[in-house]
Amino acid sequence: MNYRYTMKKLKKEKKQYDSFIKYSSIGIQMLVIIAAGVFGGYKLDQWMGNRIPVFLLIFSTLAMAIAIYHAIKDFTR
Repeated sequence: MNYRYTMKKLKKEKKQYDSFIKYSSIGIQMLVIIAAGVFGGYKLDQWMGNRIPVFLLIFSTLAMAIAIYHAIKDFTR
């Protein structure tokens, strides 16, 4: 009797950890995508010598859109 209770409890805890890992990995993935877009835009603006950060704005906006798309795709899975 005690063995069944322990197994049910372990399965419930494993399910909680699995969902925690899934959602935290989505957050980390979003962070990496947005950081790459911002860094790429910043470096491209530096290289081009722009006074107005045009590429930073474009790349960061594009990166946010891509990150949101990937997050929605992962949530619906």
